Amino acid sequence: MNSSNLKSSITTLLNGSGQVMFQQNSWTGALFLCGIFYGACECRMPQVAWGAVIGLISATLAGIMTERKEDSGPQGLWGFNGILVGCAFPTFLSNTWGMWATLIFCSMLSTWTRTAMNRVMESRGINSLTFPFVMLTWIFLLVARTMHGLTPEALPAPELESHFSFSLDTSIPALVTYCLKGISQVFLINSPAAGAIFLAGIAVNSRRAAIYAAAASAIALAVAIAFQADPHAIANGLFGYSPVLTGIAMGYVFTSYNLKSAIWAMTAIIATVFVQAATNMLLAPLGLPALTAPFCFTTWLFLLPGYRFFVKQQ
Repeated sequence: MNSSNLKSSITTLLNGSGQVMFQQNSWTGALFLCGIFYGACECRMPQVAWGAVIGLISATLAGIMTERKEDSGPQGLWGFNGILVGCAFPTFLSNTWGMWATLIFCSMLSTWTRTAMNRVMESRGINSLTFPFVMLTWIFLLVARTMHGLTPEALPAPELESHFSFSLDTSIPALVTYCLKGISQVFLINSPAAGAIFLAGIAVNSRRAAIYAAAASAIALAVAIAFQADPHAIANGLFGYSPVLTGIAMGYVFTSYNLKSAIWAMTAIIATVFVQAATNMLLAPLGLPALTAPFCFTTWLFLLPGYRFFVKQQ
């Protein structure tokens, strides 16, 4: 491999990291990886960071093996589902050879699943977003309940949520921490510092996207507090990460820059909070995390009307 091919390969991988938040920028992708490593080490889970790298590489290799490079490779669209798979498996499963083997396998599947889903969805003007990651991760987490080669470690117990008392620190420093965690949880990282790194990475490519990401996390936090959602989930940013993705998608990627699109994006962000709560409850009896499903469901719902202020997908 000559230096030009090596540079191109690294750029493709870094773009794949950035595309998790719709940013086709290698510097953004590099900052995202830095944030993942920092946050994972802060949480004493370095395997999450290494899983992210392995998932990113595996998903990108799957695209190289089977798809035309000019389709989506250089843009990083092969890798973004894989890096999320790589973050999720070490988070929810024990550190065993079976976990690493299925992480690689599932990351590769995510690239092919994305292509299949996009072929079905493109006629409706939508795409699969991060749902290949969501669907495949759900499948393998359910498999872990019945195959002992995969051992659940941090999966919630399969039961309906019980009643809780609402008690939450609402000081300014605490609220800022919750907002930053809402951004960091996109990569399943529970770290305000990592959230700040991710936000900086978005701003490197687009200040508008960064504003929407920060605003979405703040709006989601306000809605969750106003409706007295689970305080533990609020404090850990678990009501923020899907609205963050929805905010970037609806405010920066799929709509034009005008007042109508801004109002539409804010409406979608608020809706995502309620979809998040409903998805959490729906999946509780199965003991599955919502992952980024609320973002996918809400974004599809708000894109399907196809209003004139939308940007038509190429």
